[in-house]
Amino acid sequence: MNIRALFIDMDGTLLTSSNEISQRNAETINRLTNQGVKVFLATGRQYEITAPYHSLLGLKAPMICLNGASIHDGFTGRVVQMNPVVLDEAHFHRVTNEIPCNIIVHTTDGFYCNKTCKEVDEWTREGKVPPRYIGDLRHVDYRNVLKCSVRTGCHGSHMSHLFSDAADVIDWKDGFEIVAPGVSKWAAIQVLIRAFGINPEETAAIGDGPNDIQMLRYAGISAAMANADQEVKAAADVTTGHHEQDGLAEFIERYLVQSFVV
Repeated sequence: MNIRALFIDMDGTLLTSSNEISQRNAETINRLTNQGVKVFLATGRQYEITAPYHSLLGLKAPMICLNGASIHDGFTGRVVQMNPVVLDEAHFHRVTNEIPCNIIVHTTDGFYCNKTCKEVDEWTREGKVPPRYIGDLRHVDYRNVLKCSVRTGCHGSHMSHLFSDAADVIDWKDGFEIVAPGVSKWAAIQVLIRAFGINPEETAAIGDGPNDIQMLRYAGISAAMANADQEVKAAADVTTGHHEQDGLAEFIERYLVQSFVV
């Protein structure tokens, strides 16, 4: 199989639970790039907390961030495409204030949240950029929203349907995410592979979350992590190892690097 591009999810795939890249994963990605394969990060993360890992791996390809709501140049970080989501803000804040939850609003100029949490603290440490605002989001003027993340502590489906008419929603175990209609990692991948002259069957993808399902389903070859839920595994061609046990490297070594051996 002639794979020319690999798209890698970050949390639960590339990274360990302590947000580190193992030496084996890094070395295997380097082997692949040295063989001419373009390697892209495709993540739900904001650019600022994606770029440090992109740099650490020495990648040059563009970054897909916020589930595909933004694409960033691999050299300058400049936004080359963005798809803002337009919501009825009064409705959004009325619904999300009815029950205790953490809200994170990702915009083109950073993220805003109603309260701090471990995840926000980790993002601040990793990206060296704190939230632009912490507090009641009804009292702040933000523009160009790319993704809203609502963490309720319950499966997202019990609330996310309230926004499905105006946006695309992704249900997680602990809440849900809202993006503009048609936004997904796979939609962003299609933009990039057209620009690079790569066919869909020449792509590989790997991930562990519900926001990875489309790219796993449509890539030329795909892998779900062992730590993924069953619905994610069902969308992939194969299941690889756990993200704490170099499952990413295992997939590359078994299915991608070998395909280039002469």
